[in-house]
Amino acid sequence: MKRLVLATDAWHPQINGVVSVLDRLRRETPAYGLEIEVVSPAEFSSVPLPTYSEIRLALAGPAQVGRRIEALKPDFIHIPAEGPIGMAARRWCLRNGRWFTTSFHTRFPEYLARRLPVPPRLSYAWLRRFHNAGQATLVSTPTLAAELASRGFANPVIWPRAIDTAAFTPGEAAALDFPRPIFLYVGRVAVEKSVDEFLALDLPGTKVVVGDGPQRAELQRRFPEARFLGVHRGEDLVRLYRAADVFVFPSRTDTLGLVSIEALACGVPVAAYPVPGPMDVIGHSGAGVLDEDLRAAALAALNIPPDVCRARALEFNWDTSARTFVDIILRSNRCAVS
Repeated sequence: MKRLVLATDAWHPQINGVVSVLDRLRRETPAYGLEIEVVSPAEFSSVPLPTYSEIRLALAGPAQVGRRIEALKPDFIHIPAEGPIGMAARRWCLRNGRWFTTSFHTRFPEYLARRLPVPPRLSYAWLRRFHNAGQATLVSTPTLAAELASRGFANPVIWPRAIDTAAFTPGEAAALDFPRPIFLYVGRVAVEKSVDEFLALDLPGTKVVVGDGPQRAELQRRFPEARFLGVHRGEDLVRLYRAADVFVFPSRTDTLGLVSIEALACGVPVAAYPVPGPMDVIGHSGAGVLDEDLRAAALAALNIPPDVCRARALEFNWDTSARTFVDIILRSNRCAVS
């Protein structure tokens, strides 16, 4: 069996879509002949990221990260995030003539621009240089691949994402004694997610937020009528999805939005803006409504049958995702050698 090292800044105990994808990927790829080992911030001294204390920034240079990679004796190296470990691993690979691939999970230029006066074009120039040093940049959708190619990314390759459709299913819902209909948001409560745009909508029933983040306290003060339920995992989270009438996804910056697919798998329709990510999740499936008027989208989504939502979610399966990942890794390294 071949071995791949993930040199990643995104790993447990962080709670986000990137970690969920990488963790599940590690469990799925052995069936396709690829064992995955992880080099993460937990192995080095680290400091918390300002405003996101759950994210640790490793204090490790190329030599330290490289020694850890070498000890694992990998056939392949993949760098899924552009943080300190990712940068150190990239530099070590270039110094030592090791081929590597990367993946593009997060729109950091847009996230940064929401907080600091940094033009996205400058951030994308840095990201382009980071990723173009690798053999391929794995992306979640054709829309994102086309966008990055237009920005000068040399080799974006589509790696379809997936969720656990055996865990996220229709079934028994949480007993939420709130006025109906229930409009649900699940995810990080942070400025780049535009949760305030959801909470400001004039909607009937109840708006529910599941998750935590640096903007939670502020939004609870501004929108006291909304229900903030905090972080939930496992079956508790699944039952909360099932309790919703519509899942509202207000982000304009996500590369995909796995939470939207989780909601669909539970039979809950999605309302979102017509932007990359939601456009790829919903497409022409009829499982959600995309509209620049998010209120209109949320109200229209109330009429979508659960079976339509479930059918769309089943297209995002781990068999396809894991097999495609392994194929890309093998193909990219064969091309590099030849």
